[in-house]
Parts: sequence; C-alpha cells; structure tokens
Amino acid sequence: MRTTLDLPEKLLNEAMKITRTGTKTGVIVLALRELIRKSKITDLKKYRGKIDLDIDLDELRDRH
Repeated sequence: MRTTLDLPEKLLNEAMKITRTGTKTGVIVLALRELIRKSKITDLKKYRGKIDLDIDLDELRDRH
C-alpha cells in the first residue's frame, strides 16, 4: 500500500542507523512490527499468576 508520510528526517535516519535498515520502508515496517509485538507482550502480562500451567521449569531446563 502506498502512503505519503511527513516524517522528521533526523528521526528516520537515526532509526535506520540503529536498526541497520537500508530503506525507509524497511525501518517503518520494522517499527510497526515491534510496536505490535510489545503490545501483545503487555496483553500477555495481564495473565501472570492467573493461570496454573503445572510446569516444572527446572525439568524443562534440564536442571534435575
């Protein structure tokens, strides 16, 4: 999808440098994916301590 955006050049260049992404499109796609990933992690954290999985972490990590 083509979209015209007015982005701060300095911000975009810094993001491209930090992520080692060679294109403006690439850095924007990466940023959107990261935003979605972080949002999903935040949603999952709401369930911490509320679900009993009956899992032995030491056994899973081979620490008998």
